[in-house]
Amino acid sequence: MTNSEKTYTITEVSELYQLNSNTLRYYERIGLLPPVPRKPNGNRYFTKEMLNWLEMVICLRHSGIPIEVLKRYVELLQEGEATNAEREQLLREQLATLYQRKENLQRSIDRLEHKISLYESGEINQVTSYFEEYAILADKENSWKE
Repeated sequence: MTNSEKTYTITEVSELYQLNSNTLRYYERIGLLPPVPRKPNGNRYFTKEMLNWLEMVICLRHSGIPIEVLKRYVELLQEGEATNAEREQLLREQLATLYQRKENLQRSIDRLEHKISLYESGEINQVTSYFEEYAILADKENSWKE
C-alpha cells in the first residue's frame, strides 16, 4: 500500500455501508472478506479494493443469497477464473430459488387481495374453503414459513 492510498476504519466502513461493525468482523471471520489488514495498534483498515469486495458481498446478500451459499461463492471466486462455470451455476440456482419465492409471494398477494375484496363486497360471511380456493397445497412445501 502506498502512503497516498486512502484507507478506512471499521467505523467509517460501518457508517458508509450502514452495517454494524460486528457484521463486518463476522464477514471477515467466516471468510466472506479477505483478511483485513491491521495497523500496528491492531485496528483494522480497509482499502478501496477491500471496499469493492465488501460491496460485492453486500449486493449478493441483498439479492437474497444465504450466507452459506455466499461463502461457497467467495471460495470459488478466490480460486480464480477456472471456477467461472461453477460460480455461474451457483448464481443460476439462487435465481431459480428467488423466482420460486416470487411466485409464492405473488400467490400470497393474490390471496390477500381476494380476501379484502370479500370484505369490500360483503361476501366475507359466506362459507367457503379458503384452503382449497387459495390452492394452498400448490405452494412450495413450507414456503409460507420463509
